Amino acid sequence: MKFGTKAIHAGVHPDPTTGAIMTPIYQTSTYVQESPGVHKGYEYARTQNPTRDALQANLAALENGKHGLCYASGLGATDAILKLCKPGDEIIASSDLYGGTYRIMTKVYEPFGMTFQFVSLDNPANLEAALTPATKMVWIETPTNPLLRIVDIEAIAAITRARGILLVVDNTFASPYLQNPLDLGADVVVHSVTKYIGGHSDTVMGAIICNDDDTAVQLKFIQNACGAVPGPQDCFLALRGVKTLHIRMQRHCENAQKVAEYLQQHPRVSHVHYPGLSNHPGHELAKRQMRGFGGMLSFELHGDSYPEAIKVMESIKVFSLGESLGGVESLCTHPASMTHASIPREEREKNGLKDTLIRLSVGIEDADDLIADLEQALAA
Repeated sequence: MKFGTKAIHAGVHPDPTTGAIMTPIYQTSTYVQESPGVHKGYEYARTQNPTRDALQANLAALENGKHGLCYASGLGATDAILKLCKPGDEIIASSDLYGGTYRIMTKVYEPFGMTFQFVSLDNPANLEAALTPATKMVWIETPTNPLLRIVDIEAIAAITRARGILLVVDNTFASPYLQNPLDLGADVVVHSVTKYIGGHSDTVMGAIICNDDDTAVQLKFIQNACGAVPGPQDCFLALRGVKTLHIRMQRHCENAQKVAEYLQQHPRVSHVHYPGLSNHPGHELAKRQMRGFGGMLSFELHGDSYPEAIKVMESIKVFSLGESLGGVESLCTHPASMTHASIPREEREKNGLKDTLIRLSVGIEDADDLIADLEQALAA
């Protein structure tokens, strides 16, 4: 079954009572049992919910995985994965990654005795050099947030597999439509469903997909025991959104390519970070491990003028200035003060994230209108 068919049908069945083609919102906290322990597979809604079950099966199918688990947010999913480790364990993570991931690692789990190294993993040799006997997990984003670096999943997986280290890939920027890390050797895939999978900026959710039965059992236990589960209405909205993921992603990619090419030739723009550009250092790798280059890009102005960058962001009209990404509408974000403010400035600058960097989530509007909006904002 091909992706577009799976997006619409995987895990979803007509309601057996009414024949409703859309999965119902099972808005219930508990389920009636015939006798103690005798039930229809559902006991309590934190543990199981039919709407959530349908979504979890759908997302597992889209990532070519065996097990899917949904959480109340992307960070809820991240939290569950980190709970697979224990005090004394080390996690090596991409140095260029989402600020919330950095924050939960350093501010929540480091005080409990876990250690973290943040390494530039676009060169797999850097991982080899950083490994220690305590390393139990490697965490990568690709493309990275917000500098759109590309990490070779297969090369990293070859290193981690040989040492029995768990490899986690945050696939939020690519979505399952453009990239399937499990097929490339990853052990666990995590998504902020809030972004491209939901696609309409109307729900907050996270998801984990894996193939290993033991890992799935541990994650399912954590999901139930810690309780960071999504509600049935959010699961319904995510199921609704995922049905158009393939056609939305096609338009996101087309528009982002046009916007990136426009910005690249603009006299006021010094650098554009987008893997679809032939001069991007990860362009050839992205062509090999992705089916498109995505809807995310970032750029910098000549002179690295902070007031000028702020003026551009204040002048946009079609793009909206706000956090998040992956919705049908185009968004503009200032990572240093918004999505990545949790990372100390010296760490941001060491990794190449300047205070003047502007990140765009290119939506599915008409590309000409998006370019015209950038034109007038840059002229301001």
